[in-house]
Amino acid sequence: MITTLLLQKIVELLLMLLMGYALVKTGVLRTDDSMILSKLSLYLFSPCTIVMAFQVEYDAALLGKLGFSALLSLLIHLFLLLFAGGLRKVLKLDTVEEASVIYSNAGNLVIPLVSYVLGEEWVIYCSAFLAVQLFFLWTHGAYLFQKGAGFQWKKILLNINLLAIAAGFLLMILRIRLPQILGETFQSMGDMLGPAAMLITGMLAAGISLRKVLQNRRIYLVAVLRLLVVPGCLLLVLKGLMAAGVIAHGSYQILVTFFAVMTPAASTITQLAQIHNRNASYAGAINIVTTLGCMITMPILVWLYLL
Repeated sequence: MITTLLLQKIVELLLMLLMGYALVKTGVLRTDDSMILSKLSLYLFSPCTIVMAFQVEYDAALLGKLGFSALLSLLIHLFLLLFAGGLRKVLKLDTVEEASVIYSNAGNLVIPLVSYVLGEEWVIYCSAFLAVQLFFLWTHGAYLFQKGAGFQWKKILLNINLLAIAAGFLLMILRIRLPQILGETFQSMGDMLGPAAMLITGMLAAGISLRKVLQNRRIYLVAVLRLLVVPGCLLLVLKGLMAAGVIAHGSYQILVTFFAVMTPAASTITQLAQIHNRNASYAGAINIVTTLGCMITMPILVWLYLL
């Protein structure tokens, strides 16, 4: 059932991607116009979704589950840092490739997928992974690109999505419910996150030579690492824990975190590459190829998880 719903949603997202592609190819929009959608997604759609995810009944059990999700997310990121660091030497990964292996596009893609496939009540666990990822992305990730210039603490603490997590969490523990009209407005804005992300990817894809991109063998290496090797390693660990009775078989809470790991390379990598002159076009190409690739790998990985 879950795999079927996921396949249906992925087909919908693929059609949205093709719409974005067509808008640029027909001259209605330019590739650069995708920047407007990117800013709307980052500063409006995503924060609204996160705040609404915390509009649930608070109890101690929920807090414990959030803590577990955050701990699991932390352990996963620590593993990824060590894993990619080792691969950097063996496979001679450059900065863009290493960052693309470590950081997934958890914000833009996971939230709408989890909301549709599992239900809105599970989106709150996306926030635990996102909070951990944002910390590492703007410390370790930024460090990779600027090589010793120091951590950008201001960008971490003032990141709009991290602020949304803090605000949503505060509203939850204080048991404050948003007024109906405000809640429905936030919900409507949040519903645009998935479509906007796919339109952006389609518009970016229309602005590059796909033939040239597909001729670059390094992209396939990064895509395999990001979409198969990394989530495959986690899947083996989770299956082992299920067999040992440490975690429940087919746990939706853990599936949310697994969703976040199996997504494409983070779009933020392209932004960091642009800022620090680190081959942004290559970073964008990796994002596009892994986005297309995950539409095949995600249903298979979810099916294997639920076996």
